[in-house]
Amino acid sequence: MTLRELYTEIGGDYDRAIKVLRIEKLVDKHIRKLPANPVFGDLAEAGKAMDGERIFECAHAIKGVCTNLGLVDLADAAEELCEEFRSGNPRKMTDAEVGVKLAETQRLFDKAAKGIRSYASEV
Repeated sequence: MTLRELYTEIGGDYDRAIKVLRIEKLVDKHIRKLPANPVFGDLAEAGKAMDGERIFECAHAIKGVCTNLGLVDLADAAEELCEEFRSGNPRKMTDAEVGVKLAETQRLFDKAAKGIRSYASEV
């Protein structure tokens, strides 16, 4: 599997990642690190506690990493959580809706991580 094929499989935007990181070697290097990034587990823990400040911090970090890597759907899901818990913003989602968004974010991460692990084992 090529890096471009990985991006197709996980629903990422390869061209966007190349535009940000400039060379495929850097995209490859950083995409391989994503499955081990502890911020996804931290987000799940913050969500269980409904800790708004921590949800914001984790979602903001995820949004940045995923935007740079061209993982648009994952970045968008994280951005919704980020904006929901940004200081000064009124809450628009119920806790149940936040739970659904957290589950969606986890599902997107799991899909990406599975594809990345498969890619890394082949190359």
